[in-house]
Amino acid sequence: MKQEKPFAGKLALVTGASRGIGAATAEALALAGAHVVLVARTAKALEDVEERIHAAGGSATIAPLDLTDTAAIAKLAAAIGERWTTLDVLVLNAAMLGSLTPVEHIDSAEFGRLLQLNLVANQALIAAFDPLLRGAEKADVVAVTSSVGAKPRAFWGAYGASKAALEALLGAYADETAHAGRIRVHIVDPGATRTRMRQLAFPGEEPDTVKPPETVAAAILDRLLGDALTGGRMRVEA
Repeated sequence: MKQEKPFAGKLALVTGASRGIGAATAEALALAGAHVVLVARTAKALEDVEERIHAAGGSATIAPLDLTDTAAIAKLAAAIGERWTTLDVLVLNAAMLGSLTPVEHIDSAEFGRLLQLNLVANQALIAAFDPLLRGAEKADVVAVTSSVGAKPRAFWGAYGASKAALEALLGAYADETAHAGRIRVHIVDPGATRTRMRQLAFPGEEPDTVKPPETVAAAILDRLLGDALTGGRMRVEA
């Protein structure tokens, strides 16, 4: 019989947890028994997700945070380390789209902000939480990517570059930790999904024509519960 609460007693941290794929994944992990630390900039939106988790019988803690502040990430890791001894699941989901524009028109200031959130913040999160991940009996790191990280597309150069770099970074971390066999890294391409970012990128698209975030969340949980090897890349189809 399938375990009803497979993540009971586990701690998970999800970034970009205030909406979309992040919120859906956080709620799915909580429903499966994990205590989930919800990270995003907007406290009110995080409180709404926390309330839904509690109403469903789960448990969560909100951590409003600007992920472009690497010092704040280190402080969060220290605070979590004082309360818990290990981190079992780290979901790196937070990202910004930026302007869709030809490469020669990319605004350098915006590009810097995009790389800070989509890439540098994720390295800072791994660095800060690596000791807690290594302390777990088995830990999983999930990085949410995009198809344009693997296959360049016109006008998506800035966002695609950030995701290509993220995949390279996580691939290296997978290689570096593989020998111990305790940390698995998963690179997840959610495909077309009904999110605010998707709406910004494709404003004329009917939302109901693409899958909801809950479909991606379910696929992520299935992967975490399966026997996938570290460093693998998965695309979630409808």
